[in-house]
Amino acid sequence: MRQSITMHPTQLSEYTGYLIRRAQQAHVAVWQREVSAEVTSVQFGVLNVLAGTPGASQQELVVQLDLDRSTIADIVSRLERRGLIARARDLGDRRRNVLRLTDDGRAELAALQPRVARVDEVLTGALDASEREQLRHLLAAVLRATAPRKEE
Repeated sequence: MRQSITMHPTQLSEYTGYLIRRAQQAHVAVWQREVSAEVTSVQFGVLNVLAGTPGASQQELVVQLDLDRSTIADIVSRLERRGLIARARDLGDRRRNVLRLTDDGRAELAALQPRVARVDEVLTGALDASEREQLRHLLAAVLRATAPRKEE
């Protein structure tokens, strides 16, 4: 088990949460500049998941994107209104909606992908390959450590 960290930062830049918030602000600004002011990174996530998992349910999106049901429902409705995804009742379980990309959705995703890769380049361009991998590893570790524990 890791030892508990006891520190009392005196500068904002010494607070991990402050840095994470500022990094998120930077991500949003770069996203809007490089990708789109209309399609959010979460909406891109939905399109990307559906490209790899056609026929996924809204619940599967909740799990894969780690979002709540109401947020997914809102995003699915927006993407459906824009004609990027289609929603239909699952023939095997009428309570379940299945989702798929439309032709417009596939075209939008294809147009977005190189721009999304550019966001990564802009955000981590000052890091070498090893540092970028370490950053992703450390962020994933923070997310794992702070994820809600499931009751067993």
